[in-house]
Amino acid sequence: MSEEIINKIAKSNLITLDLKEFRVSGDRIELDINKWLYNKLILKEKDFRAHLKAHDWSTYKNKLVALFCSSETIIPAWAYMLVTTHLQSHAKHVSYGNIEEMEKELFQKKINLIELEKYIGKKVLIKGCTDVYIPEAAYVIISNKLIPVVQSLMFGEACSSVPVFKKS
Repeated sequence: MSEEIINKIAKSNLITLDLKEFRVSGDRIELDINKWLYNKLILKEKDFRAHLKAHDWSTYKNKLVALFCSSETIIPAWAYMLVTTHLQSHAKHVSYGNIEEMEKELFQKKINLIELEKYIGKKVLIKGCTDVYIPEAAYVIISNKLIPVVQSLMFGEACSSVPVFKKS
């Protein structure tokens, strides 16, 4: 006499969200403009423009580009704008900052697009294990988005979750 195995997790009204689904696909690359500065300290407009004109922008084709300057110097805003004009026709996306800052921005944009209707009053589990990099900021962003509408928010796996929030 064998008993039927019942998958209680499948029958629950638990919604599992995998932040991996919100990760923008594509190769990531950093572009440090300090290589175009005089002595890596001073931006000389004429020289800067010449470097930009001579640069091979095709290397950024369909890439997610994190644009920054590693030198401790003041860079005028127009310099980043000028580099962006060169990248715009090649890159898939251009952000100011390093790759980690770009990841936060990309997750923020994707999470902002979530339509909340299906999460109202539900139990939501944010999947814990993944095979791709998810910045910690993404967990804060998704929490801020969901806490106002969900019944409860958990982290981990359905068989072993950590309660994060429960509406009282």
